[in-house]
Amino acid sequence: MAASSISLLVPVTYITLLVGSLVIFSRVYRNRTAARIAQQEPWFPSHPERDTYITLLQMQPPVSDVLLKAALLRRAVTDVQRILAFREDKAALQALLQKGSIGDDLWNAFLAAEKELEAEIVEVVGEANSFREGWGQFIFQSASEVVNNMKHRDIFLGVPKMKADAEAKYGSTKPKNPLKTLASHLAVPSPQSSAPASPKAKPMGAPTTPVPSNPLSSSLSATSSPAPSVNGDAATTASATSSPVSVASSLPGTRGKKNRKRK
Repeated sequence: MAASSISLLVPVTYITLLVGSLVIFSRVYRNRTAARIAQQEPWFPSHPERDTYITLLQMQPPVSDVLLKAALLRRAVTDVQRILAFREDKAALQALLQKGSIGDDLWNAFLAAEKELEAEIVEVVGEANSFREGWGQFIFQSASEVVNNMKHRDIFLGVPKMKADAEAKYGSTKPKNPLKTLASHLAVPSPQSSAPASPKAKPMGAPTTPVPSNPLSSSLSATSSPAPSVNGDAATTASATSSPVSVASSLPGTRGKKNRKRK
């Protein structure tokens, strides 16, 4: 009996010690993890817009609905900015967690902040529907438009600073004489520069096209040239070398005109 009782007591004692040690270890580990999370800074330090809205909501006498709606919209704008920040950080944290560059504590803190933001969004939608039914579906759309407007405004206001930094880094790009630069851009090209280039001279021996002669001038030259006389008299030679007026009067067209004038 004693031997059997000892044989049963040994495994029971071993199991009891093993389970007790595991329970103690789990409690210590949980307490340390909770203390580490409590000591760790939150993902977002505070939410002043939410605190402002709650303060305005609890004021006595109550403030106007216009002021409360404006405070709620400003709260939604901050939530939209945090949503965009979460989207950008989540992919990077997942990649770093897979590589082992960060610990589980940081990832757990990120998940806790994400759950807190989801609860904040649900609360904002409920508050918006309390003012007007259906406004909760459009309040974050309006907040997104406000965020985009703020981004464009920041870019526009930062242009002078960017210009000053660029001038300090690369030197001033301002022209020395702006009127001269403008005149050079607006200058009209001269006719000589805009005229087409003259054709090249034809090489020697190239065939040339004959220029047509005037038939009237050729007939006049033919009649004014001395005609050969049959008898060889000087009178015929003088009549052949007559003036152009007499030759023109001997033409058929001119005779008809003179005859018409006489009639």
